[in-house]
Amino acid sequence: MKVLIAGGGTGGHLFPGIALAEELIYKGVSSKKEIVFVGTPYGIEAQIIPRHSYQLRFINASGFVGKSFFNKIKALLNLFLGFFESMKIINEIKPQVVVGIGGYGSIATVLSAKLKGLPTVILEQNSVPGLSNRLLGNIVDAIAVTFQDSISYFPEHKTYLTGNPIRREIVKKDKRASCLTFSLDPERFTIFVFGGSAGASSINKAVLESLNLINDLSYNIQFIHQTGKRDFKALMEAYKASDFKAYVAPFIYEMAEAYSAADIIICRAGATTLAELTAIGRPAILIPYPYAAGGHQAVNAQRLVDMGAALIINDEDLNGTVLAKNLRELYNNDDLRSKMQKMSMALGKVDASERIVNIVLNLVREVG
Repeated sequence: MKVLIAGGGTGGHLFPGIALAEELIYKGVSSKKEIVFVGTPYGIEAQIIPRHSYQLRFINASGFVGKSFFNKIKALLNLFLGFFESMKIINEIKPQVVVGIGGYGSIATVLSAKLKGLPTVILEQNSVPGLSNRLLGNIVDAIAVTFQDSISYFPEHKTYLTGNPIRREIVKKDKRASCLTFSLDPERFTIFVFGGSAGASSINKAVLESLNLINDLSYNIQFIHQTGKRDFKALMEAYKASDFKAYVAPFIYEMAEAYSAADIIICRAGATTLAELTAIGRPAILIPYPYAAGGHQAVNAQRLVDMGAALIINDEDLNGTVLAKNLRELYNNDDLRSKMQKMSMALGKVDASERIVNIVLNLVREVG
């Protein structure tokens, strides 16, 4: 079955699309050459999709919300151009279904597919949907949501609570082998830090400040740290000057190994990140992105905190002292980490990809 998967821009949108593609292949529904991703040249998909050996086609698309008047006009022009580019791709590929995974790159392709009479599905990762999915939700054939709260934003009769798709590799890695991937010691307590695909300066700064405050634990603690491009050099130098072993990179492609190697994780609270955390049951210190639409990351994080699966530090409260205190608490309290792991795994939905594949197949059968 030929499938177009449209959207991206960030890892939070893209990785569920990759997870869905993997499930289609695993189930024998599609071959790799029958799955085509559609995105933009400046989204994360331009880096990631070629590494997974899927076809990738580009269209024009750009952000609208929160932009200047000039950039809003530019976004509307790009939408117009992207619509005709999407039509050309659809006419060439002749997919049997189109799946929008969020981000501005999905709008034109899903609209084009709908006008061509193709079955259309969108994935909504967050509790508060973004503009593109709120618009598309009125016209597509099915909406797959991660959270119960999202259902109220869409027509109920075609909205399904599936969970957020996660890549199969996330749950299948071995801790020892994963540590060796990063030239780290499998016997040491490992902290994985990342602030999203572009990094997060507030998290980077707090980690940097905390190193001196937990230096007495350096004999048994090591770090994996995705810094983003901007802060990479400063963080690399800081780790070199400290007593901690660390693997530091602007971007980590081996995310499954990083998750597996970690004993605890420090990160934002995007829906895709939380889906992956709960699938593997890793204790986490969550630092919600304060400017997320509708405050959805704070809502996402609070769910895990209320269940005892994570700790939370609000971005405005984040500093080295606060972070060091939380790190010590988790490092020293085996019982707390064990409880957090159990509660985290209880929240995980590892069959989300399978559920969405079933929705896609049912829609194609209805049309076909």
